[in-house]
Amino acid sequence: MSPERLKKLLLPLAFALPFGGAHGAPTVYIPLGSGDEVIAVDAATDEITATYTGLKNPHGLVATPDGEYLVAGSLSERPLAEDEDAETPNSKLYLVHPVHGHVMMTIPVAGWTHHEAITPDGRYVVSTHPTRGGVSVVDLRDNQVVETIQTGPAPNYTLMAPNGKTAFVSNSGNGTISEIDLPRWTVKRTLQGGPSPEHLVLSSDGQTIYATNPRAGTISAVSVDSGKVTESFHIGDGLHGLDIGDDGKTLFASARSEDKLVAINPATDERRTLTLSPAPYHLDTIHGTGKVYVSSSNRPVIWVVDQTTMKRVGTIDLPGGEAHQMAVVP
Repeated sequence: MSPERLKKLLLPLAFALPFGGAHGAPTVYIPLGSGDEVIAVDAATDEITATYTGLKNPHGLVATPDGEYLVAGSLSERPLAEDEDAETPNSKLYLVHPVHGHVMMTIPVAGWTHHEAITPDGRYVVSTHPTRGGVSVVDLRDNQVVETIQTGPAPNYTLMAPNGKTAFVSNSGNGTISEIDLPRWTVKRTLQGGPSPEHLVLSSDGQTIYATNPRAGTISAVSVDSGKVTESFHIGDGLHGLDIGDDGKTLFASARSEDKLVAINPATDERRTLTLSPAPYHLDTIHGTGKVYVSSSNRPVIWVVDQTTMKRVGTIDLPGGEAHQMAVVP
């Protein structure tokens, strides 16, 4: 067979490859905060493949399940005039189309956004607004806020249940977690969260919420059934990032003030520690790759760590800013 004939046969197959390329690795989208950009990283090579500009101080970020859209929240807001109502929109969410490579539109919201979550069907984005004591709900069919829900003082993080019917919001101002009924968009229950809870992750069996308590340096285990804190694990000062590993049982947590990443099995309290300096910050386990991405709050860098060996296997140098809430698209 001639090379020309072979090329013609293979060309359609090349276009049929999945979005992640031949290796099928996830794409990780990362907001760079003060860098005013969002980047895309190929999780197979740990290389930056795209940059999206036109955003102001993006911190929270989610992607639709199909990867077609990104929604980024901003830590910036416009000061309200004396005659403006407290709920006047003075910040925005950015709707980014990765394939087109730009911000398609902005969605007005009241108060700067800390973190975001998206429903499993990709329709609704829930953003926490710490200065407003609640969350906003954006319907991506209409690209506008359709609900606002008061949860408690200084809401920080939203965790979506896999069934798409429940969300949990940490209220760092009063040590609680609000359970939200998604079909009705109402708070149906208040759970304990430990002192000043922030980042949340759900156990693989769905029975336990793990919440970081940065001021105490602990992770609280909260029973979904009883709503009570059942156990507390001391990790270290300046606790921040939290996620669960590919094995479904190991928690990874970063302690900024102690320059360390900790892997802990809460069932046995078995721990492994890796020094990362300076100030390990946000983190995300990139499921299917065996990697953990850990950012620094003091340098434009992400460390790539092997989940099994707890060794640093790579470094991603960022164009600027600092990496915050990452969104992983398989």
